[in-house]
Amino acid sequence: MPPRQRLSPADRRAQLLAVGARLFATHPYADVLMEDVAEAAGVSRALLYRHFPSKQALFAAVYQQAADQLLAETRFDPADSLVEQLIQGLDVHLDYFVANRNAVLAANRVLAGDPVIQTIMTNELDALRARLLAVLPLADESAREAVSGVLKSWLVFVQVLCVDWLTHETCTRTQLRDVCIGAVLGALRPLLTEDPAPDWPRQGSGAGASDARVGDRTQKSSGP
Repeated sequence: MPPRQRLSPADRRAQLLAVGARLFATHPYADVLMEDVAEAAGVSRALLYRHFPSKQALFAAVYQQAADQLLAETRFDPADSLVEQLIQGLDVHLDYFVANRNAVLAANRVLAGDPVIQTIMTNELDALRARLLAVLPLADESAREAVSGVLKSWLVFVQVLCVDWLTHETCTRTQLRDVCIGAVLGALRPLLTEDPAPDWPRQGSGAGASDARVGDRTQKSSGP
């Protein structure tokens, strides 16, 4: 074990979260032991347990931090088109999912019944839905309620689809993202007074999709 550094409680917690995030990202949940976290952080197990009483508590704190960061990095700017905003938000999340595959699978599969983890995910999806509602052209409160319901279902659809994709990549990342975008645009169009994305699907998408698939294969060969 490396020599222990003297840190403030807040700095120590941040250090333990960073170590935990790294281990949960690189190893399946079952393979991460609290002893391993303590050793990697250079602290005693007793000190680790003072900050986090269980592995589930540590994982929940790591996942809450990740959800907060994803929300901070997801920008819905009315100056951009809806498609541009959706691409940015999906790319931010897909970047995290690919880099933290084991952690995402743990939250959605291993800990699917954990109420704390489920609350973290539900709160993030609710926050994303509220941001999307704020940038869509809604005629009245009735339209808002209808669109809110569609967005709630769509966000769950995206979550399930992305988790399945992490388990078995049946398409490229670009195709996955475009499926998600196409799904929400198709569901929203009947409810809005104006088309939120008149240029979608993009003209000449065949060539663009082919180029994107080549780019995806190149990216996969060189790592996320």
